[in-house]
Amino acid sequence: MAKGTQYVSKMPGPDGRIQYTQEENAVWNTLITRQLACIQGRACQEYIDGLALLDLPTDRIPQLDEVNAVLGRTTGWQVAQVPALIPFDEFFRLLANKEFPVATFIRTREELDYLQEPDIFHEIFGHCPLLTNPDFAHFTHLYGKLGLAASKEDRVFLARLYWFTVEFGLVNTDQGLRIYGGGILSSPGETEYALGSDKAERQPFTIVDALRTPYRIDIMQPVYYVLDQVHQLFDIAEQDIMALVQQAKALGLFQAKFPPKEKKAS
Repeated sequence: MAKGTQYVSKMPGPDGRIQYTQEENAVWNTLITRQLACIQGRACQEYIDGLALLDLPTDRIPQLDEVNAVLGRTTGWQVAQVPALIPFDEFFRLLANKEFPVATFIRTREELDYLQEPDIFHEIFGHCPLLTNPDFAHFTHLYGKLGLAASKEDRVFLARLYWFTVEFGLVNTDQGLRIYGGGILSSPGETEYALGSDKAERQPFTIVDALRTPYRIDIMQPVYYVLDQVHQLFDIAEQDIMALVQQAKALGLFQAKFPPKEKKAS
C-alpha cells in the first residue's frame, strides 16, 4: 500500500447519501465523458454490456446504492465504502465477501490524468462494469479468498496476478484485441497505449508467467497478458492457484523490463 495520501473519502449523511461538491461532480463529468469516447472500439463487449447495465450518470458522481442495485441483481456483488487506503487484510476480506472496495473521493483537476491512489472514478468506471459478468465476478471472489488465507510472501505473488488481469488485462475477440483491465479502461493514455503502442509486449496469458512478472504502478506497462476470452477467468479460478504460486516462487522472477524507480532526494 502507499504510505500516505492527500485524499480523504467522503462520508454519507444521515440519509445514506454522499454529498459531492459542484466541482467534484464536474471532475466526474470530465473524466467519464472523455473516457466513454476513448474506450469505443477498445473495450471488450463484456465490459460494454456491464457499462450499459450500470447506466452511470455523466453529470454527477453516482451513489454507491445505485451501483449496488445493479451488482446485486446480476452477480450478488456490492461495493463497499472504504478510506483512501486500506490494509491488504481488509482488501482481501472484502473481496472474499463479494464486496468491492471503493474510496469515495475523486481526484483533483491537477491529477486528472494520473493519480497513484484508486479513486471513485477508477473503481466505479474501471472495475464495476465487469463485476456484472459472472466469470469476472467469480475470479475476483476466488482471488479474495485466496489472498485472505495467503502468507505475506505469497500475497506479493498474488498481487501480480491481480495486476495483469483485473487491472491491466487484455483479451482476444472476434473483433480484435480488446481491454478488460480497469487500470487501463479508466486511463485515456493507457487505453491508447495498451492497444496501439509498438513498444509494449503482448503475450498469451499463463498464470505462472503473470506471477513471475515484475511491474511498476507509475509507468506505462511494458508487458500485457492476453486472455483468449473473458470466460478464461472462470477457468483460471478453478485451478490450484496457490500451487502455481509455489511453482513461480521456485522459478523466480523474470528480469524486469523497466528501470528501477528513482529515489527522491531527501
